[in-house]
Amino acid sequence: MNYQSEEEFLAAYDPSKFKLLSVTTDILILSISSEEVDNYRKTDRLHMSVLLVKRHDYPFKDKWCLPGGFVQYDEDLEDAPKRILREETNLQDIYLEQLYTFGDVNRDPRMRIISTSYMALIDKSKLNTSLSSDASWFDITWLEEGSKVTINFDNGSSSFAIKMRKDLKDHTTDRYQFYIEHNDDLAFDHPKVILAGLERLRNKVNYTDIVFNMMPEYFTLGELQQVYEVILNKKLLDPAFRRIIEPKVIKTDKMRTGGGHRPSVLFKYRNKD
Repeated sequence: MNYQSEEEFLAAYDPSKFKLLSVTTDILILSISSEEVDNYRKTDRLHMSVLLVKRHDYPFKDKWCLPGGFVQYDEDLEDAPKRILREETNLQDIYLEQLYTFGDVNRDPRMRIISTSYMALIDKSKLNTSLSSDASWFDITWLEEGSKVTINFDNGSSSFAIKMRKDLKDHTTDRYQFYIEHNDDLAFDHPKVILAGLERLRNKVNYTDIVFNMMPEYFTLGELQQVYEVILNKKLLDPAFRRIIEPKVIKTDKMRTGGGHRPSVLFKYRNKD
């Protein structure tokens, strides 16, 4: 039918001809946490941590998941993750960046749902609010063997593992397609969101200064290198790392002493703003 004006088109428009879908948002919050060791001559081991929430309703009742929820009808997409994060975890004033949109047809058993995910890398030791009772930090470690990825989760009282597969989708952009091969504990397709976030973070470390979001104001180069190694999931050679990091840090006149270690020079981030 040919309409003569936009007003004529809108008057005749029938939205019931289209199937409805819903939009949600999922929030991936990552941090680096330390595990204290008994030997004072050794430095604390570092782990990546992810913030999860226990579900109390169906579907996936009693499963862990990323903080998330429906975008309200009159709510801007950018405002939804901030509200949901505050309501589900009690965290706020955290800078979030959009990660990816997940739209598999059967990703949610309730209805056709598309989710826009967000992520942040933070220093959880700087948080000035307590988590809600349903939220918990899980230390994660992951092992990659070819296209197979196993991610282990542990919060001290609960532990589990998921198994994933990643297939290279586009050689020109180095994009991967993720598949869940084993998952009994995480709700929805959140294993895909977590793996996508880890991959994004590893890429961003190579060309941005995102890692300094979770560093204290003063740190040793050894501490900074440990954080890079945790994110990249591999050991780095000291000389090569220090050449790469030199333009990003400033040497201070402060020293780290005590703890059975030799005094170490402290550095700070060379903020380019």
